[in-house]
Amino acid sequence: MYEEGHKLICKLSSFFLVDKSVAYDLGCSTGKLTRDIFEYNKEIDIKIYGIDLEEKMVKHSKKMLNKKYKNKISYMHEDLRNIKLKKSDLIVSYYTIQFVKPKFRQAIFDKIYSSLNYGGAFILFEKVRGPDARFQDIFTQVYHEFKVEKGFSKEQIYNKAASIRGVLEPFTSKANIDYMKRSGFKDITSLTKYCSFESFLAIK
Repeated sequence: MYEEGHKLICKLSSFFLVDKSVAYDLGCSTGKLTRDIFEYNKEIDIKIYGIDLEEKMVKHSKKMLNKKYKNKISYMHEDLRNIKLKKSDLIVSYYTIQFVKPKFRQAIFDKIYSSLNYGGAFILFEKVRGPDARFQDIFTQVYHEFKVEKGFSKEQIYNKAASIRGVLEPFTSKANIDYMKRSGFKDITSLTKYCSFESFLAIK
């Protein structure tokens, strides 16, 4: 549901972005979502920063920029643990925080909350664990069947799981909400839920 997620974020962005707004795409990858948000709000004057830890991704994203994005979109090779965020009206994390070591996550949620203006929004998409072992087992099997349907072999599925061991560490829905509440968010709602994939909207 990659494309559907992007479309939903773009629609939601228009509720929070106004002239002179600043927005962030944390873990921007190829920069597509950053550009999608800009295009959806092109009638107003906004500035969007795409941030990624992988230098190759940032270089690729910069190559995709043309004149119409000049001074409107900036891609930055930065670590979320170290970057200082400007005051902003929208911050998006699209399947990114799940790759941050748990001991650093609360500090990042705190940073996000602090940088948002009052009334600003944080949109979080994450892979989540099931609330108990039974649900987790169901989610895992359904996801593996989905991959098989898409043409992946059992060996590829196993190798992928092994490659992200210790790198991808999803938390439960409740744990993600607790992170946001501890950082200061009080208005939080679930946007979408599809087995192990969930999104949230938090408003400061």
